[in-house]
Amino acid sequence: MRVLAVSGSLRRDSYNTQLLRMAEELAPLGVDFELYEGLREVPPYDADEDGDVVAAPVRDLRARIAAADAVLFATPEFNSSIPGQLKNALDWASRPFKTNALRNKPVAVVGATTGAYGAVWAQAELRKVLGAIGARVVPAEVAVAHAHEHFDENGALLDDGIRAGLAEVLRELIQTAQPVVVAA
Repeated sequence: MRVLAVSGSLRRDSYNTQLLRMAEELAPLGVDFELYEGLREVPPYDADEDGDVVAAPVRDLRARIAAADAVLFATPEFNSSIPGQLKNALDWASRPFKTNALRNKPVAVVGATTGAYGAVWAQAELRKVLGAIGARVVPAEVAVAHAHEHFDENGALLDDGIRAGLAEVLRELIQTAQPVVVAA
């Protein structure tokens, strides 16, 4: 089982990236967890540039999503929505629409912010976008409000409740990604 983790934050000490690193620690044995770190390099979406040959960062993004069994997104909240760079990457990943790498791909969304709401609006927006793309969005969520109070200076998550919630999101994501075996 391969899970691709995508942080919507470009910030070096991002709480969302730290949340994904904690998810990697919580992943069960047999789960290959990969943190995608190329978001900054994805160029602005331009339909004129979206042909048979696209920029290398776009090919890389699409290939990593296609190779994953599931994708875990962590998003901060900017102006009550998702960061532009994350939305831009999803615009690239969603093309061509009928055969895009996220089509029917199990995905889950978590989020952290220093504000009082834990990026709940951004998470809702991201779920909406992922659903429109055709991904299978897992309903479980984790909203980390006042994130600066829940991580230590080394990025370790201090809150057992958040850790348990994150483990549950991972469990549901992995379960959704498991192939369905039909008895003959």
